[in-house]
Amino acid sequence: MKMVPPIVAVVFAALFALTCPLVLHASDAIYVGKNLTSDGQVFLAGFGDEPSSHWLSLVPRRQYPAGATIKVGGTAAAELPGELIDIPQVHETFRYLSMDYSYFVGLLEPLTNGGMNEYGLAVRDVALYSRRDLVAMTPKPQHGLNYSDIARIVLERAKTAREAVDIATSLIDHYGYFTYGGNSHVFADPNEGWVLLEFAGGKGLWIARRLGPNDVWLNWRGYNKFGYVQDLPADLGRNPDYLASKNFVSFASEQGWYRADGGKPFNVIEVYARADQFTETTAQEARRVDAAVRAAAPKVEPHLLMQLLHEAGRDSSGYGQVADLRVNIQRDLRTLWVAPGPPITAAFVPWRIGVESIPPEYRRHRYLTFGEADRQNIDAVQQGLESTAYVNRSVKRLLYLVDEHRDVFLPEVSTALGAFDSRQISAQPGIERTAKILLDAHEDALAHRYLTEQSHRAAADGQQLIEALADSIEARTKVLYGIRTPEGAAR
Repeated sequence: MKMVPPIVAVVFAALFALTCPLVLHASDAIYVGKNLTSDGQVFLAGFGDEPSSHWLSLVPRRQYPAGATIKVGGTAAAELPGELIDIPQVHETFRYLSMDYSYFVGLLEPLTNGGMNEYGLAVRDVALYSRRDLVAMTPKPQHGLNYSDIARIVLERAKTAREAVDIATSLIDHYGYFTYGGNSHVFADPNEGWVLLEFAGGKGLWIARRLGPNDVWLNWRGYNKFGYVQDLPADLGRNPDYLASKNFVSFASEQGWYRADGGKPFNVIEVYARADQFTETTAQEARRVDAAVRAAAPKVEPHLLMQLLHEAGRDSSGYGQVADLRVNIQRDLRTLWVAPGPPITAAFVPWRIGVESIPPEYRRHRYLTFGEADRQNIDAVQQGLESTAYVNRSVKRLLYLVDEHRDVFLPEVSTALGAFDSRQISAQPGIERTAKILLDAHEDALAHRYLTEQSHRAAADGQQLIEALADSIEARTKVLYGIRTPEGAAR
């Protein structure tokens, strides 16, 4: 087994140590119901918070022979050690788009927090740490599906948010849940959403809640005062808006964590979650985001969500996504907006399910990819791809330049990225009309080629903007301040 690079080990030790307060490394998700949006669509937005490389993946429909299996779970190197297991693969999987990444301790590449499939099923994954008692109960070794397995499998198999919950929970019930300390997912389709919480401990504890057309809902970097799932209804088990593992309430009662006769409702976060996974800074940010979305209702538009992600992004935010989920739209036209790096300095590019390819600049490169530092020579099949400018690296370069003198340079970068997003949004109705004419005429190949050309052009324009901003800011930094070096002097 390859050794974990020392700096990576230090980062993850700090991030996941169970005896220390949690730091603000967590993803986020924003769900907006269809009655609150400008065109009656559902939005599911957010970003993933991981330190490794990121790349855009277009996964086609696939067929598998009888008896095919897939590996799920993690290894003994995981924070909570485990073993990989094989589970059956279905005969056919769906086409989907996702941002993948290369490293989370003990889990297999590629990893994903979610994306969107051809049926308009979108997924986001957000950390939710379980109480220490549950973490301590986690079997050694543990087995089951990890957070990335759940996100990927529902993209492959589910057509609706409710179906995603049913698939995920049936697999957890049958094969177990492989945890790093607890997690959550939110699934959305053009009509509704469902949030699913999975808890550590190896007890199969999970709870799910429906998100409706009038809901604004956040999972925000561990802040749990209005997101996730809160008080359970008294008619749990009969309420169509909630689903739960059979032991969800009884296990807490057996442990003395909840008294049914105590007069208080069962609060999921108070009973099962870890209390210290956010700070007041996180809380303020979450309340600001929530207020901004609610203030825009019932006319929430994708640009607002992009702007909120631009403002919240940071170095560890590997990408941003906004899934635009509409009813009665042709499958090839379903759109996932993706910022290919920390969204504070990345432009959102529209990608439709009908595109045929991803440009090389947006695909997997060596930069920050786990294990690449151990190679003495580049993999020959990777060499052509490595000859291109990696967009994730371009975004990071701009971020580091901006962060050196944020007050001076961030306003102009934010303005430029916001303008780029607005221009792309304005162009989409015309692009969609053109593609629809081709699809209605059964010219599917021409429609796919057209959509691919449009997305590739937007991707190239976005990267060109990022690199032009970086070149300009670097030149001015050298003249005005000098480049700060590890020794501390500007050179």
